[in-house]
Amino acid sequence: MFAGHYAAAFAVKAAEPKAPLWTLVAGCQLIDIGWSIFIATGIEHAEADPSLPGSAFVLSDMPWTHSLPAAIVWSVAAGLLASAALRLSTRAAVLIGAVVFSHWLLDLLVHRPDLELFPNGPKVGLGLWNLPVPEQAVEMGLLAVAGIFWGASRKSLGQSAWPAALFMAFLVALQIVAMFFPIPPGPLAAQQGLSILAIYILATLLAIPLDGKRASSPQASP
Repeated sequence: MFAGHYAAAFAVKAAEPKAPLWTLVAGCQLIDIGWSIFIATGIEHAEADPSLPGSAFVLSDMPWTHSLPAAIVWSVAAGLLASAALRLSTRAAVLIGAVVFSHWLLDLLVHRPDLELFPNGPKVGLGLWNLPVPEQAVEMGLLAVAGIFWGASRKSLGQSAWPAALFMAFLVALQIVAMFFPIPPGPLAAQQGLSILAIYILATLLAIPLDGKRASSPQASP
């Protein structure tokens, strides 16, 4: 799953407009941001098998990012950092942490059993990746529904919905590109980890100007 993860960011942005969008966009993929860094540095390992249905990733070694305890740590740390560094409200910080944890829950839905419940423990995953068409439908459906709520929220604040639509189109385009240009078979190299990281950073940077400002209320006529 890629684009579907951003549904959590959009849904929370609609519910809590004061949470900076870039923190939510980075947060929904924070676990994969860590994963891409760990792939690049050799701390975690994965490989690609194009013969698999749906996603070609074989994620055999990622205890520091995608195990349940690790996901909880990443989520709590993100919430605390948002509160301390950005001085956000407790509500906004908790929601940012929840967005981070949503990544693991959505991965549970689509991954093959590769998510550790605890170190060296059983691995879980409902395997929706094995059904590519339903998986894509779920992913795009989540993105569309959350995006509609986000767009409606922007309108209620006097902001245009077009930036939201364009950002979602960008995410869908990346998803399509990934479908038609799969990763070559074999272990993921450091360069591939860095390339994946660059995509997440680009999405985060593009989200920065999308917060905009509430439109000014018209002045009453004298």
